[in-house]
Amino acid sequence: MSRVIGRLKNLIHRRARPLRYRLLQPLLAHEAFSAEELQHYQQQQFNAMVCFAIQNTDFYRDRYQGIAGPEFDAAELAVLTRETVVAQRDAMLAGGPEQAGLKLGYTGGSTGKPLAFYYTDEKTEHMRAGMMRSYRWAGWRPGDKVLNFWGAQQDIRKPRTPGDRLRRYAAAEQTLGAYEFSEIDLLNWARHVQSWKPTLLQGYASILAELAQFVQRRRMRMPSSIKGVFSTAEVLYDWQRAAIESAFSCTVFNQYGSREVPNIGLQCAHGNFHVFSDLVKLESIPVEGEQQLLVTSLTNRIMPMIRYQLGDLGRLLDGHCSCGSPFPLLALDVCRRNDLIVTPAGRTIYPSYFVRLLDGYSGIQQFQFEQTGPGRMVLRLCASREVADVAGAALRTRLHTDLGSEMYLQVDRVRSISRSHSGKHRFVIGMPAEL
Repeated sequence: MSRVIGRLKNLIHRRARPLRYRLLQPLLAHEAFSAEELQHYQQQQFNAMVCFAIQNTDFYRDRYQGIAGPEFDAAELAVLTRETVVAQRDAMLAGGPEQAGLKLGYTGGSTGKPLAFYYTDEKTEHMRAGMMRSYRWAGWRPGDKVLNFWGAQQDIRKPRTPGDRLRRYAAAEQTLGAYEFSEIDLLNWARHVQSWKPTLLQGYASILAELAQFVQRRRMRMPSSIKGVFSTAEVLYDWQRAAIESAFSCTVFNQYGSREVPNIGLQCAHGNFHVFSDLVKLESIPVEGEQQLLVTSLTNRIMPMIRYQLGDLGRLLDGHCSCGSPFPLLALDVCRRNDLIVTPAGRTIYPSYFVRLLDGYSGIQQFQFEQTGPGRMVLRLCASREVADVAGAALRTRLHTDLGSEMYLQVDRVRSISRSHSGKHRFVIGMPAEL
């Protein structure tokens, strides 16, 4: 009976989302390509995207004036910065802002400068088709249940009509609003996981880790139906991965992408990051002594993003993964540039250093490091006064030893640490560029 219901739900979902399933088929076919075939396909799509942008947008027509096609060397094209997107958003749009079906999306603004961009339902369906392909790496199939833990209010839509409820049932997908939460919320979520028995969990790394640690503290048994947990939108630290995999007895798949350009890559079950080179062209270029990532969307013809500077650090790798995927490999550093800490002596410190400083301390509910000046760090701690005093004294000594006596640490005990508007939690916040 359950198999018949599953097939019926799958049929309803396919009919409700025909474009998504049409887009999914070639994505699945690309998994059978060789690495050389993928590279050739990617270059074809890149050439086509640049030609389209020149012919259909004022911005790229002016930007690439004098550059001949129909084939293009990415290295000869200018880098697209966040500031340029903010200033030239309308000029980057193909078709004009009056066209039907156009929507305005926003990034979370973790840099302090939220970015707005145009999109359509087709872009959304491309994104969801790419996500469905990613889910399959964990053994998910259409009709299997997915439980999302999101913080962004714009991503949570309650069904309003019988048709909405039917489509939600057929999609076998639910979203829990995890913008802020208490122990009661964590208990209710854990019980919902137990009763609903999803195949996949998906959400922000910090939220999933909080839930996992709660489950472990309460010794709650999670259903064997869970085949994978998909972490997204935040840095996934090793201690978070360990807690999630222990609590839910499955592999964590770390996703890489952004709201502007989703589905950039995915960490497979073997622990390697793969770049979805049929959806994006990813480059790594040296900038001020760091390897910064640039991305070009190969599918977004509403607002082309060509050689867009993500603000992330990483490099492309040679070789192949034993998982058998033909998609190229990526070494992704564990931060964005605005999470880097710079000492008064000019040394650059990665956020993972600060996160590990609290290893071994019990009784800490939440924490956040922030650099507020060239030689000043603030540590916000949700902990007892005794724990905060002991940790603060030890960490000041450690910072002086490792980073120099010029780096001062202030410890503030707080009741809670607010998440960003999108629901993310940043463990380490770098110093604003203007300071």
